[in-house]
Amino acid sequence: MLIALFADIHANRQAFEACLADARAQGAQQYVLLGDYVGYGGDPDWVVNTVMELVGAGAVAVMGNHDCAVGNTKVQLNLEAQAAMEWTRGELGVAQRQFLANLPMKEEQHSRLYVHGEATRPENWIYVTDSSVASRSMQATFAHVTFCGHIHRPALYSLSVTGKMTSFVPTSGVPVQLLPGRQWLVVVGSVGQPRDGIPAAAYALFDTETREVRYCRTPYDIAAAAARIRNNGLPISLAERLSVGR
Repeated sequence: MLIALFADIHANRQAFEACLADARAQGAQQYVLLGDYVGYGGDPDWVVNTVMELVGAGAVAVMGNHDCAVGNTKVQLNLEAQAAMEWTRGELGVAQRQFLANLPMKEEQHSRLYVHGEATRPENWIYVTDSSVASRSMQATFAHVTFCGHIHRPALYSLSVTGKMTSFVPTSGVPVQLLPGRQWLVVVGSVGQPRDGIPAAAYALFDTETREVRYCRTPYDIAAAAARIRNNGLPISLAERLSVGR
């Protein structure tokens, strides 16, 4: 089975549409959504409705910190994110808010763990920014592969049975086989707000038969996504950062 994994969509309709179309063209058979469907971007209503439709058709979805913040004002966000969140809350209906509130923190299927941040305490929204955090996350689960988002930058970590860590930034389009005998942590990057200096939307494909993961980048209409942010009165910097991938 070919699984398409999406994280940190952040209400960016244009980026999400492009990634979904690309994944379907590549033959994706299952969809996994790793959180942060709202926040920052100008189309939270459309994105949440699309996620709800995908889940209704069998997709897996977990909660991100921005999704949690919709109904929980105690979740801490930076000033720009908070401004966008206050607007977002007014854009979502009761059914959408309830859907986000009821999402699980993590899901495990067939020795694959899906979580937004790291696995030790998903509710703390810890960023997997280096090998030490990745190691703790992998040691908190028996899953062969953990898939996560949250940091908006693609990365790949592995842990041997002797505790040796490896990490690297993957090359888009080049498959990496996740060999048995090691645990793996796949940070898939961000659909709606990449922060690795590449503006193209990011997602990942995982083949359950070959155990290969492939990081994908998809161009999208950045100008239209930025216009949605500006036209809805959100901080201008949220629109400007899309074109530089920061």
